[in-house]
Amino acid sequence: MRIVDIIDKKKRGFELTKEEINYFITSLVNGSMPDYQASAWLMAVWFKGMNEDETAYLTEAIINSGEKIDFGDLAKQIVDKHSTGGVGDKVTITLIPLLAAAGIPIAKLSGKGLGHTGGTIDKLESIPGFSCNLTIDKLKEQVERIGVAIGQQTGNLTPADGKLYALRDVTATVDSLPLICSSVVSKKIAAGADNIVLDVKYGSGAFMKTPQKAVELARLMVKTGKKLNKQITAVVTSMEEPLGRAVGNSLEIIESIEFLKGNIVTGDIAELTYDFAVLALMLTGKFLDEETARNYLQELIHSGKAIDKFRELIAAQGGNTKVIDDYSQFGDVKYKTEIPAKNTGYVKKIDAYKIAYGCKLLGAGREKKTDSIDYSVGVFLNKKTGEKVSEGDILYTIYSNSEEKTSLCKEYCDEAFEFCSDKPEKTPPIYEIVK
Repeated sequence: MRIVDIIDKKKRGFELTKEEINYFITSLVNGSMPDYQASAWLMAVWFKGMNEDETAYLTEAIINSGEKIDFGDLAKQIVDKHSTGGVGDKVTITLIPLLAAAGIPIAKLSGKGLGHTGGTIDKLESIPGFSCNLTIDKLKEQVERIGVAIGQQTGNLTPADGKLYALRDVTATVDSLPLICSSVVSKKIAAGADNIVLDVKYGSGAFMKTPQKAVELARLMVKTGKKLNKQITAVVTSMEEPLGRAVGNSLEIIESIEFLKGNIVTGDIAELTYDFAVLALMLTGKFLDEETARNYLQELIHSGKAIDKFRELIAAQGGNTKVIDDYSQFGDVKYKTEIPAKNTGYVKKIDAYKIAYGCKLLGAGREKKTDSIDYSVGVFLNKKTGEKVSEGDILYTIYSNSEEKTSLCKEYCDEAFEFCSDKPEKTPPIYEIVK
């Protein structure tokens, strides 16, 4: 069997066998295949696609390329939630302590942000001292001890995905449905949870630009899970505008803390966090009806149990727990620039991509994995879609360490806002649930 023949076969649009895909992944991991051949194969897949069987074969081969976490009987209780990436998407950070406080074990493997989307790891590591570099043994021990752990993908877990993802990012093949599906699903299955919930984003700030395309990806993920004997629930949600008001690493942690303290009770972050938490409680059989589950979760917030669990998680992973009550522990920025509105009316739309790109120019994002980022910078949306605005009101605030970067960010953020004279209708954050 030769790699060049596998590339040629896919280039011509033919279906690859399980043996061919296994050979390709084995050659990738053991280093016998050069990057240029792997890149050629990725581009062939981008153009010609893969059917459901090929996608399942690829997912399984990636899973088998490294270690798998075995939680034993605990796996039946563990929930793993993953988002396909968005702007201001801190739902993982609000959700995990809430579910752990509800007695649902959480083992979460996340990644750093690339391009315009923010990574959960980056947000958490904006907490001074917080480390996501957990070994598999440490991850398991922490879940068993305090019920929650958030780690970074290790080299021993789905190493083929790490190699493929690095190449996808630099070959413009990130937005391929079978490649996205195999990447996400392989990591979730290898991480050992039996209850997998996927948040599949669509909109200007997501890889999938339309809800229809996001539903297509969601269905592929669910079908791939079934072919590999795993139950996956995929929730298709909007990323037309940033989630919450904060975009930027430490700013998003602060907003998450405010939710967990019970200070944010309305809006998209609260709505989506409760929706996902209710779904998890029902998937694990803890509750049978949504209203009772939601009331229970709200009580965990109001009683302080959810924020206490977040404090426990921070301490377990070496972070400074003082950030919970003293946001100055994150450090400050040189410039805090409030941008006034030039219009009177209602905010009609906020383009998520433009806000994200503005934040990237500030230094909050990276072009490649080795880039360093500035945890303290970002944008806070003082006004969001549907809210009344009068001329002179503060529309948004830029947190920056450079006057030049502030000016560049402002150009994009100004373009992101659209206004109208009548209050626009609210779009539900959840478009469809695929099971």
